[in-house]
Amino acid sequence: MAINKTNRLAWIVKTIYKAKKITFEELANKWNEDDNINGGKPLSKKSFHTWIWNILDTFGVNIECDKKGGYYHYYITNAGDLRGGGIDNWLLNTTAVSNSLLGCKSIKDKILLENIPSGTEYLDSVLEALKQDRFVHITYYNYWREETRDFYLMPLCVKLFRQRWYMVGRTWMTGRDILFCLDRFRGFRLSSHTFDYPKDFDPQDYFDGCFGIIADKKCNVENVVLKVSAGQANYLRDLPMMQGDDQIEVERNDEYSIFKLRVRPSFDFQQELLWNREELEVLEPLWLRKEIAGIVKRMWKKYK
Repeated sequence: MAINKTNRLAWIVKTIYKAKKITFEELANKWNEDDNINGGKPLSKKSFHTWIWNILDTFGVNIECDKKGGYYHYYITNAGDLRGGGIDNWLLNTTAVSNSLLGCKSIKDKILLENIPSGTEYLDSVLEALKQDRFVHITYYNYWREETRDFYLMPLCVKLFRQRWYMVGRTWMTGRDILFCLDRFRGFRLSSHTFDYPKDFDPQDYFDGCFGIIADKKCNVENVVLKVSAGQANYLRDLPMMQGDDQIEVERNDEYSIFKLRVRPSFDFQQELLWNREELEVLEPLWLRKEIAGIVKRMWKKYK
């Protein structure tokens, strides 16, 4: 894989992030040690200071210099943002992973990757439509009906979930917002007609409280209380179901933890609860507890 500027910017961010604070000399030494990044050239101060601004523009990461005590230590002022789920952080992490895999052809048989569905072939076209506010014609395959159908849509946003890209589109005829999975596209064409992006639609509001991609407005956002075994609770801390204040650990002891989630308990969220098997119990709300109990009972009957 060829080294480009974005790879080098991501390398600088991750190196400073790991060190917390680092001098230019220390950074330059690490640069010299990494032949996959340096391209045989040393890191100059002029390039580094220019790249600091490029990093802010590309990844939204702000690097400043602490001059206390006569030493010049560089650090990231908004390091907490690197744990978020925005496009800047996603791009940074994706590039950092590609940096790690550079020069690994000799051990390629020891690196196993997850297959990415074919929907990515339409992603560039969808993003182009979003940038230009262009209508799109799509032919879409429905799993449940086992048939294709044509749509004329205003693309409103895209979302990545579990290695799949999804698009929310508003139908021209009915004004209805529908979610489409890109790997079920059977045809795609940009229209020559443009539209005014609807003021009543905001992607963050549309997916507010959603665990994944099901934004069922009939399923209200609620406070869900979970009792999780001590061992399984470690996974919920490292990989939360919900981000930020939407998931709070309110109790912890040697046997279990209690988590409170602000979430829309739709179908995909219920699937995630069941993924945790007997290590997780729904305490509240009562209707969701009964719903999960009913699913478990119906599963048990199949194995009876």
